[in-house]
Amino acid sequence: MDFKSSDTRTGPRTEDHLPHTARAAVKIVIVGGFGVGKTTMVGSVSEIRPLTTEETMTQAGVGVDDNYGSESKTATTVAMDFGRISITDQLVLYLFGTPGQERFWFLWNGLFEGALGAVVLIDTRRLEVSFDVIGRLEERGVPFVIAVNSFPDGPRYPVEELRTALDLAPEIPIVECDARRRASSRDVLMTLMRFLHSLAMTGSLT
Repeated sequence: MDFKSSDTRTGPRTEDHLPHTARAAVKIVIVGGFGVGKTTMVGSVSEIRPLTTEETMTQAGVGVDDNYGSESKTATTVAMDFGRISITDQLVLYLFGTPGQERFWFLWNGLFEGALGAVVLIDTRRLEVSFDVIGRLEERGVPFVIAVNSFPDGPRYPVEELRTALDLAPEIPIVECDARRRASSRDVLMTLMRFLHSLAMTGSLT
């Protein structure tokens, strides 16, 4: 039987192949509370078709999940988001977005394994959801930067007020971003890479 006419190829698309010049890969996690823009950031900045594990929200989350500020959201990440971006011809970042709903946080431990650093996305309308997120990173010793995702109705605060509210060390970078825009999300990742480099130069990165 001739299968040529019905032959179906599987596997990555040509544009998803790792650049042949790549020499180093770094795992980065994108973390934050529910609805802060993690899936959006991974999708906007990834140079490959991102992998998402979004599922439709159901009545099971009513009274359990805090979706204040994201009431119109109809889907949620239940495992992870995955993307990739080449920072240089030789350096590639693998991006892992964590689930935001607290009942899925048990998956974070596996996602944190091997991560060199993290981006903490925050929503100024709901700063309190970031406290536990930051605490988990600090417990595991994962260096991170803070990215303030710009929501149209979100209040704006001076950087030092945010630093105080989040109880952050003075050396931790805080940057504003628009997770929908590739250039803005890439700038956040570059800020993280510069921060990690500075830690490596001082011997603080283990």
